[in-house]
Amino acid sequence: MNKTTELDRPVRIGELAGRAGCSVPTIRYYEDEGLLPRAKRSLSGHRIYDPKLAGRLQFIRRWRDFGFSVEELRALLSLSDDNGRDCGEVRDIAAANLKALRSRMLDMMTAERALARYVELCSSTCAGGPVPKCNIFSELAADPAATKSACCA
Repeated sequence: MNKTTELDRPVRIGELAGRAGCSVPTIRYYEDEGLLPRAKRSLSGHRIYDPKLAGRLQFIRRWRDFGFSVEELRALLSLSDDNGRDCGEVRDIAAANLKALRSRMLDMMTAERALARYVELCSSTCAGGPVPKCNIFSELAADPAATKSACCA
């Protein structure tokens, strides 16, 4: 006879959230988006879940941490359940996301350098003066095409 252990018994939404390290609204959202199966209901009307969904939620959270969209997650979850598919499909989705992430990182590094330059400019030329005359305001109001060559030369 196969006994159900404490870890295998159906759980309510709050307990599932605790096991997965996420919030109750997050579970409801992923359920609404079709990333989790609809909950069953107890006789008293409470949502009850398979406790194994905690692993699926952690999977979703990790991919979301990498910036994957809900659509990309749907594709990944579909692939994760299909033994007949090639894992190259997962690699291709991850590679496309990696390319986009690297592009965002490059944009952020460019913004960081510009902001550091503005802070240094203020420190060396106008700090202590009246705020309306701060060089940061004039730099940010300037034509980006005119300042880009000076910034990146």
